[in-house]
Amino acid sequence: MEEIFIAIMERIAEKMPELSYIDEDYGQLEAGAEEDHYPVTFPCVLVGNAESDWNDLGYGVQKSESLITIRLAIDCYDDTHYTSGTYNKVRERQLKAKELYKALQEFQCTEETSPLVRVKSRDYSLPGNIKVYETVYSFTLHDESAMQEGAARFILP
Repeated sequence: MEEIFIAIMERIAEKMPELSYIDEDYGQLEAGAEEDHYPVTFPCVLVGNAESDWNDLGYGVQKSESLITIRLAIDCYDDTHYTSGTYNKVRERQLKAKELYKALQEFQCTEETSPLVRVKSRDYSLPGNIKVYETVYSFTLHDESAMQEGAARFILP
């Protein structure tokens, strides 16, 4: 699974170089400005909350139906009510979320995985004027890491 996280982060960095922070999601946004946490800068993307349901194919080989969550977080310090004259910032944030989706939709992380497919999305706000655009992608993973010696000839592709 570690290669999947790295591939996704590299893909995002390549397609969206304007992001100031890309990392594994370990609760940085919820931690806020606590002293014992590394500060997050915006806009940022966090990759995490992987979940897999595994099916045994035999001889130590498994295949998963997996989900991974990608969160784009943007600080919202612009006044965006309709008469503010800066309400287009709302559009800019939503276009940034769409750009991230387009960078990852159908992206194949490794040879052992199927392409990413968006299955769920939502947006929500956090304290401190932070807007989060969350997208969940599904993929399958073929894992032979525990395959028994000599079993390769018995496994059908």
